[in-house]
Amino acid sequence: MENKFGLHCFISGKVQGVWYRASAQDEAVALGLTGFARNLPDGRVEVKAFGEKEQVLVFYTWLKKGPKFAHVEEASFMECPWEDFDRFAVK
Repeated sequence: MENKFGLHCFISGKVQGVWYRASAQDEAVALGLTGFARNLPDGRVEVKAFGEKEQVLVFYTWLKKGPKFAHVEEASFMECPWEDFDRFAVK
């Protein structure tokens, strides 16, 4: 992969119990990304995604909106060092 890029994001709002992580997994897989999405005890969702920079940025645009029943109030964006994952997982 020539243009490796890593994203570390925290999403807040109504993002737990609305299929946010499963929908994020579907989007990530469709974009060819690896990484994970997991719920945090404070109600946020944490996402790490790795892949081609353009695809990761498309994914970030999706993360800021989320699935139908989500209401994203804030989505942080931090570039992060590359990590090797074999797939995109829901934790």
